Amino acid sequence: MDLEPLLWIIFFLMNMGLIALNLYQIVSLSDLEADYLNPYESSSRINHVVIPEYLLHGAFSILFLLSGHWFFFLATLPAAYINLRK
Repeated sequence: MDLEPLLWIIFFLMNMGLIALNLYQIVSLSDLEADYLNPYESSSRINHVVIPEYLLHGAFSILFLLSGHWFFFLATLPAAYINLRK
C-alpha cells in the first residue's frame, strides 16, 4: 500500500492548522490595533499559540525527513533551526 497520498493529506491538514494559527494571531493584533484588547490580553492570546505553531513546524520537518522528501526537508530546516534557537 502506498502511503504517499495519506502523507500529503496529513501535510495539507497540518498546513491548514498553521494558517489558522497565523490568522488567529493577525486577528489578535488587529484587535489590539483597534483598541479592543489591551496589550497584556493580546500578548497572552498570541503566546498560547506559539508553542503549537513550533511543534507543527517541527513535525513538518521530521515528517519530510522520514518520508524522504529531501528538498522539502532542506527548505524547512532553516526555519526549524530558528524556531529551535528561540
